[in-house]
Amino acid sequence: MDSKGGIYLNISTPERQITGRMVGAVTLPGLSGRFTVLHDHAPLISALGEGDIEYKVGGETETVHVRSGFVEVSDNTVSVCAEI
Repeated sequence: MDSKGGIYLNISTPERQITGRMVGAVTLPGLSGRFTVLHDHAPLISALGEGDIEYKVGGETETVHVRSGFVEVSDNTVSVCAEI
């Protein structure tokens, strides 16, 4: 994906898609602590614990609270499947 310095964030639950948009950064509640994904982050797969996913759109920060889930980071795409 040609992201031009951004990250494509897709957050879904088993029932529906929550968001699918370009963002500047994503902070996630990993089981071992919070971590931030920026443009050109190394690929990873991680389990998520309860907490807020925070993402930057322009100068604003938006949040989605999750109970648990998984995230895959690859090629400037962050894909989250979560229970909310």
